[in-house]
Amino acid sequence: MAMNTRKGFRFTTYEAPDQTPFEKLFEIFQELITHTSGDVEEALDWLRELDKEYELTDEDYTIDDFIEDLKAKGFIREEFDMDDREGGEGEEGEEGGGPGNLSITAKLERVLRQRALDQIFGKLKRSGAGNHRTGKSGRGDEHTGDFREYRFGDSLESISMTESLRNAQVNHGLDSFSLNEDDLVVEDTHYKAQMSTVLMIDISHSMILYGEDRITPAKKVAMALAELITTRYPKDTLEILVFGNDAWPIPIKDLPYLKVGPYHTNTVAGLQLAMDMLRRKRNTNKQIFMITDGKPSCLRLPNGDYYKNSVGLDEYIVEKCYAMAQQARKLHIPITTFMIAQDPYLMQFVREFTQANKGKAFYTGLKGLGEMIFEDYEQNRKRRIKG
Repeated sequence: MAMNTRKGFRFTTYEAPDQTPFEKLFEIFQELITHTSGDVEEALDWLRELDKEYELTDEDYTIDDFIEDLKAKGFIREEFDMDDREGGEGEEGEEGGGPGNLSITAKLERVLRQRALDQIFGKLKRSGAGNHRTGKSGRGDEHTGDFREYRFGDSLESISMTESLRNAQVNHGLDSFSLNEDDLVVEDTHYKAQMSTVLMIDISHSMILYGEDRITPAKKVAMALAELITTRYPKDTLEILVFGNDAWPIPIKDLPYLKVGPYHTNTVAGLQLAMDMLRRKRNTNKQIFMITDGKPSCLRLPNGDYYKNSVGLDEYIVEKCYAMAQQARKLHIPITTFMIAQDPYLMQFVREFTQANKGKAFYTGLKGLGEMIFEDYEQNRKRRIKG
């Protein structure tokens, strides 16, 4: 006699994943190295302070052991100054003037980008040739799940044989089966488009004012977006620039080292450089993402001098910003502004700037910034055809 078995779910007390001492410290170290802009010595100093307070290590595995593991695994390297090494003998007759300078490697840079992606965008799996849906049905290679009648010119690959055969059976019956053009059913697909994006990051001094670290979240977003595009949308391009008194591009590998400077905010220079970058791209889908927390307060004059005004909104600077927004609009380049500020007069400036460009603006704090940028990047799929 067969026994009755019951199926169900078994609930148990949550147990943290089993991690080695190195893995536990490495999680903390990655966060610290991001906050210290790649300064290994400072990150290790913070790690030692945390170890004193929370007893992260024991006599079997110390911070020094962790440092040696970081070197052995290729996450950091030690560089010696040859002038110091020639400075004479150290203790016990050894040459050299002490330990070298520690710096992170390209391997750790990649790990930091992947970690930022996991933190902000979730565990996204690598897909094939990444593309963006346009929202337009027609001949494409991404299925929508919707069906329609066959039209002249539809490819044979797009015909759903299951739905077409069922149509034929309904229309003609099983006894006199036949399949004609009126029975054919096509599954709709989406067009896919390549996207060229420039991410502008404000590195003016206000990004660390008032005791709030705004540059680290912006830096994490940039690292995550870079990793997203290179793994999920490899046909897309992402270029990153920073702007203070001036604007200049930075390679993706330099993102962990990004720091705020004693700068004003030259938004016009950033937009000029962003549009120059996008002019060189051949595909029609182009966009600018701008992360900023402050008002435009600086311009570079034709003679090379800087015009600066941090008091309120300077009409001359603001008008130049509006002109750049309109110019980008003529080039079919939408600008999405992520404003990390809630001042009413600054929000009004962003609204008028956005209206001039016909772009979008998000007024956000630091929390959720990455998710907002990701969602907007995913939604910007409509194919814009130049008229």
